[in-house]
Amino acid sequence: MFVFPTACDFDSNTIIIMNLIVDAAKDKVFLKIITNKQSYTNEYSNTKENFDKMGIIIFEFLEKNNFKLKEIKNLYVNIGPGKFSSIRSSIVSCKALSMSNNINLYGFSSNQIEDNNYKKLLELSEKGLLTKNLINPIYSG
Repeated sequence: MFVFPTACDFDSNTIIIMNLIVDAAKDKVFLKIITNKQSYTNEYSNTKENFDKMGIIIFEFLEKNNFKLKEIKNLYVNIGPGKFSSIRSSIVSCKALSMSNNINLYGFSSNQIEDNNYKKLLELSEKGLLTKNLINPIYSG
């Protein structure tokens, strides 16, 4: 069994930038952590039960991968278009985590990523092409 390294496994001089991505606009709730060394991914069913406990799912995902919320620098949440209830739940959860833990929050559109290439979000935020902290959902009909 392969064991993923944690932030503690890297050289002490290396600054690890951790980014958490939450995408609940599609048929699956997709969580991804991207660091400058590794990435970690998990998918969950996009069901009422799961979006009712979105915060718990995020904390369990972090714990499973040996990360703490205080290690996250940037949080990206899909604002749609997509499923109304899951988008609303993920935005609320991410906004609360961002505000209570001083984490940069970015909203992105489903149209800004292709083939689940979430690393593109990091490039878009560096270029200033993602909205920071002001999240306006886009619901599909």
